Amino acid sequence: MDERADAIFLEATRVLDLCRERGLTVATAESCTGGLVAGALTDIAGSSDVLDRGFVTYSNAAKMDVLGVSAATLRAHGAVSAETAREMVAGLLAAAGTSLGVSITGIAGPGGGSAEKPVGLVHFAAMRADGRMIERREVFAGQDRFGVRRLSVLTALAMLAELAA
Repeated sequence: MDERADAIFLEATRVLDLCRERGLTVATAESCTGGLVAGALTDIAGSSDVLDRGFVTYSNAAKMDVLGVSAATLRAHGAVSAETAREMVAGLLAAAGTSLGVSITGIAGPGGGSAEKPVGLVHFAAMRADGRMIERREVFAGQDRFGVRRLSVLTALAMLAELAA
């Protein structure tokens, strides 16, 4: 498939174009996607005028150390939760000082799921520097690890585009 027809490439291009038009910058805080959102943006030449930085905070320690997620939040709600996603993006914007940020935390599988938090569960939070936040909770059921991560990247990019528009 031609890369220009790829959905991720198209969505990343849309984010970059919207941000350039409005003079916005972006940072990412990724767990289950392991940097794929930042990677999608940097696949496009010239993205350095929009993407400032990306953090891969896979462990709880990284979430706390880099993004300021509280140990109490992780104990009470777990790493894969709306509460953690919100704290991740707030900490991201505080650390990066960008116009926009997005956080992703989930269970890509194939293991690690439970009845309460199944494989494919992903929490997202995207935020503007002015405090406007949007959140998503998705369960990408029936997907393998690649599918969960791919759909998570698309969701995160769509959320950034929504905030940039």
